[in-house]
Formats: sequence, C-alpha cells, structure tokens
Amino acid sequence: MSAPRKLHIKSYGCQMNVYDAQRMVDTLAPEGFVETANADDADLVILNTCHIREKASEKVYSELGRLREAKDLAAQSGRTVTIAVAGCVAQAEGQEIIRRAPVVDVVVGPQSYHHLPQLLARAERQGRALDTEFPLDDKFNFLAPPKPAAIRARGVSSFVTVQEGCDKFCTFCVVPYTRGTEVSRPVARIVDDVKRLADNGVREITLIGQNVNAFHGDGPDGKPWPLGKLLHHLAEIPGIVRLRYSTSHPRDVEDSLIDAHRDLPALMPFVHLPVQSGSDRILAAMNRKHTADDYRRIIDRFRAACEDIAFSSDFIVGFPGESDQDFAATLALVAQIGYAGAYSFKYSPRPGTPAADMQEMVATAVMDERLARLQELIDSQQSAFNKATIGKTVDVLFERPARNPGQIVGRTAYLQPAHVMAGPDIIGQVLPVKIDSLERYSLLGALATSAASSAEIRSATASPAMTTGA
Repeated sequence: MSAPRKLHIKSYGCQMNVYDAQRMVDTLAPEGFVETANADDADLVILNTCHIREKASEKVYSELGRLREAKDLAAQSGRTVTIAVAGCVAQAEGQEIIRRAPVVDVVVGPQSYHHLPQLLARAERQGRALDTEFPLDDKFNFLAPPKPAAIRARGVSSFVTVQEGCDKFCTFCVVPYTRGTEVSRPVARIVDDVKRLADNGVREITLIGQNVNAFHGDGPDGKPWPLGKLLHHLAEIPGIVRLRYSTSHPRDVEDSLIDAHRDLPALMPFVHLPVQSGSDRILAAMNRKHTADDYRRIIDRFRAACEDIAFSSDFIVGFPGESDQDFAATLALVAQIGYAGAYSFKYSPRPGTPAADMQEMVATAVMDERLARLQELIDSQQSAFNKATIGKTVDVLFERPARNPGQIVGRTAYLQPAHVMAGPDIIGQVLPVKIDSLERYSLLGALATSAASSAEIRSATASPAMTTGA
C-alpha cells in the first residue's frame, strides 16, 4: 500500500472559500491525499484564492514565487510538488496565471472542484491542466448529492453551502462574474448533509451562500422553499443545537426569515447584514437597490421579532464620488444602529466591474482618514457590546482546547470567544458561563453552577447600545 500524499490548502477571503477548501480535501481523500498544515511538507499545494480585494492577484503571484523556490528545493531531493491555483482568481484569470506563473501545474475555478482528480492526472501526463478544458455541463456541481464519505465532521461547528452565486450586480463586486448566477441546492440534499454532520458530532451548522437569504431550493413538496422555512426544518434534526446563516442581502429579507428568529431557539440572534454605505446617493451608485431607511426598517423588523438580536455589517469607504456628506451619513447610520462588530474596507477597483470605470476617485489620504474614523466608531461599539457581558451568565457552545493549558474555548450566541478552565468532556456541549472579565475580544469566565433559562442567557448579552434609537 502506497504512502499517503500530503495536501496543503491556503485559503483567502470568505467563508465560502473555507467551505470550498473542505470540499477539495474531501474530493482528494479517495485519491490518497491527507491534509498537512505545513506547505513545505506537501506533495500538493493549493492556493484557494479570493478576487474581492484590490491586488488579490498580485498576492497570489507573490506566494507563487515563494512556492517556486520550495518546489525547486523539493525537486533537488527527488520529490515532486504539484502547485494548483483555485478559487475566484483562478476563475477570472486562469489563462493569465498559466502565462505568468510557469510554476503552476493546475488551475481550477470554484465550479470545477469535482474535476480535481482528473486535472491532477492530466497535469502529471501533460505538464499542466486548466479547468476550461472540461465542459461546464455540471457547472454548479455542489447541487449533486455528495458521496457518503464526502461529508465529514471537522469539529463541533460546520459550514453547509445552500446557495451559490449572485444576481445583484453591485457595481463594485466581481462575484456574479466569478461565481455565476444564484442557484440553490434542493432541501433534501441539505438535510442529508446536516443529518450526516449531526451523526458525526457537529452541533452547530452555519448555512452559507453569496446571498444566503436568496435561497429558493426545491422542497420535498415540490415548491421552492425560502431560507426561513429551511431553518425551521433543520431545527428539528436531532443533535443540532445551533443554527446560523451568512451572508445576507437586505433585498432578500422576507417574512419567513424574520419569523424564524422569533420562533426558533436554535437560530442564533446574530445577523451579518451588509449595508456598505449610509448614503442613498452612494447606495444608488453601488446598485444596491435599497436605501438607508430601507435598511433601518429591516433592522427594526428583526428587533421586533427578537429583542436581543445583534448585528454585524460590511462597509466600503471612498467609493467613487463619495463626499464628506456621504461619509457623514455612513457614520450616522452606524451610530444609530449600533453594531456588535463590522468589517470595513477602502474601496478598491476590480477589473471588469462598472465601478472600476467611474472617474470620481477619492484620494487615498481621504480614504485612509475616513476608514480610521469609521473603524474607531465600530470598535467602540464592539467594545461596549463585549463589556456589557461582564458579570452576566451567557450560553456557550464549547468547541476545543484553548492555547492555555486547562482552558476550553467556545463561542457565545454572538460568536464571542469564551474561555473557561474545564476538562475536554465539555466540548460539544452548550453550558452557561459566568463572565468575569474581557481580554481583547475574548471573554473569560467560569462554568455557572446552575443553568439560566435560554431567554435569560441570551438577553444577558444584549447591549444598551443595540437599539435603533441609540
């Protein structure tokens, strides 16, 4: 029996890429590959790329330069190392990668991971392989039911893709061009995946998609199901104690999703709902097709259904044409909503998107100053949200041993890391924790002697700042 080959995957970007990396590992396991955390030990290195941020491609080429040296050193010792580029940069720039980076053996986009074994075999025979050599007759292969061995538990929490692609065509975004149009998986296949994960010890499921609340997969009744109905169904699966979803679009928030937050204790009261800007003028230029007031009303709907709900968001500063007044509107929105956390970035033009051709570019120094001000406000809100937890009892799902000996770490309903001194037998359990202190972004506490009710535990972490009128 031949020795297993070692596989190292370096992923950039979103949760979907993390999930895609797992799909690649599962696809290659029957071919004799096992994961390694060290790229220098690997027989196959895959760079799983993201095309969202500026200079993403250049970062890939820089990493490929380092890998070329490692590949040459391996060859001197008689060992063959295969280099693959996967993900959205591969989808968008496959031919350019082949031209610029001779070290690359395989290029594979996110819709062709199921072809990895064939691509590796072709590269071994012919030197290089590009996934465009395969017809895209099964472009959205993630719709197909996985092999029984292809869904494996990787701890207490797991991602499950339910939707892929985007039809929104925001002017700054490449996703519709690299991931394709919106497609949803059938409900039955999602349920099969979740049941298999639950049987293998997973207790928390995060449903993911580029626009996850645009989900419209065929249900067992033959009709398209919205995300809220799917969540109700998954909440009934034994062993699953927590449900989450990401990333949502304000345009696709519908009543069944609001109702799920009202009705399902397993659905965590934490929603990532990107708004991007607080200025209606900039939102229109972004083609977001919602206004700032539309967004505020959606937040109010969530809060009316679940009073302890908290939010995170995404913001872009310095979008072409953004004025001081536009940026002030963003600060006003953040101050009014009150976030438990958020991601914020300077605008970066992506080739092929409409915004890349806009002329009214904002000066870099102005973008830097605006980003610093926005992040200072967001950080203050996150800090206040976390500090409000001190002295309270919160519900924690324990996931793994922490770095410090004797500590176990888990996460609250709001994804805050929480550390306690305990034995590993609590991993996989949801237990009440009395929070004593805060260390940077982590909560420190001790297991509570008696469990509070779910409502008491969840409401204990609701911050006074998290009200629309704050």
